Amino acid sequence: MKRMSILGAAIFGLMMSAPVALADDITFAVVGPMTGQLATIGDQFKQGAQAAADAINAAGGVNGSMIKLDIEDDQCDPKQAVSVANRIVANGVKFIDGHACSGSSIPASAVYAEAGSLMMSPASSNPVLTDDAAKKGWSTIMRLYTRDDAQGAFIGPWIAKKYAGKNVVILHDKSAYGQGVADAVKSTMNAGGLKEVYYDAINPGEKDYSALVTKLKDLKADVVYFGGYHPEAGLILRQSAEQNLKFQLIMPDSIASPEFWQVAGPAGEGTMFVFPSDPQAKPEAKAAVEKIKAGGFVPEGFTLFSYAVVQAFAEGIKRAGSDDPGKVAEALKNGQPISTVVGEVTFDEKGDLKNASYDINQWHNGKYAPIAQ
Repeated sequence: MKRMSILGAAIFGLMMSAPVALADDITFAVVGPMTGQLATIGDQFKQGAQAAADAINAAGGVNGSMIKLDIEDDQCDPKQAVSVANRIVANGVKFIDGHACSGSSIPASAVYAEAGSLMMSPASSNPVLTDDAAKKGWSTIMRLYTRDDAQGAFIGPWIAKKYAGKNVVILHDKSAYGQGVADAVKSTMNAGGLKEVYYDAINPGEKDYSALVTKLKDLKADVVYFGGYHPEAGLILRQSAEQNLKFQLIMPDSIASPEFWQVAGPAGEGTMFVFPSDPQAKPEAKAAVEKIKAGGFVPEGFTLFSYAVVQAFAEGIKRAGSDDPGKVAEALKNGQPISTVVGEVTFDEKGDLKNASYDINQWHNGKYAPIAQ
């Protein structure tokens, strides 16, 4: 009996010591276009999330648990996004930093909502993502980024005022992101008193846009607003320059990437785009920016938004005292500000950011910076 009691005591001691490993790591999936034409965005996601995880782990983790990342590639393809989402859910991962493209995030969100996983996109801007989630009662679909309608409300009236009387063309690439933001800009620009001379879609992935360039010449386009991505934008600009056509190109946030200049070259000079007020310039981001740059990566584009998603997850878990995604989402939507590298953020009941602000950036000699408005 004495030996049994000693053994029992030993087992009890082991059981009591188990929480030291609390215990288990907590896994966050990071999903975006890790390969393909938009791989720059995926790299931004990965770099930002890893930097955040490293910083949080160095400070003791989340309630004693260390953060692990599961990097997943959806190539911004809706079908692959759904497949990846199903794999993430099957692997028991409850928190998703992603996806990037709205066309991927929207279908993938249904998978996460059904599983009760918490998805927070650091880039998808189409309002449908959170609007539909709210209508369907999906409480675990969020975004730590701005919406197309808010971006349209910012830049549309500005275009109407600045380019009054000019020939403005609006184009999009047929994607949920590109068409969504182009339509938002069209609506607010029209409400501001300026009607476009032409509105149409392009076929993404083409290599020859000479017919479009000819059309823009015939229209005497002064300004082109293009809802789409950098590969097509860069080609259109280069091929326009080859035909001695110059116009003011204005884009949404997708060209906050050095790859835009790599495609466009000098033809990209002066291109403008809208982006949330420069997160790299915020005092809260200083240490993170220095650390990421020291590792040889410039935290442009969506890097710091992905970092902020990991911070939000960690803070939500702490506030909820649980890693239950529903409770974490509820804790994040309670109106209390959350400190992140992109500043203090708060979420509304839909899971959207409140009080987003924007800059108009302009490309010059291979770099971009905010301009006076």
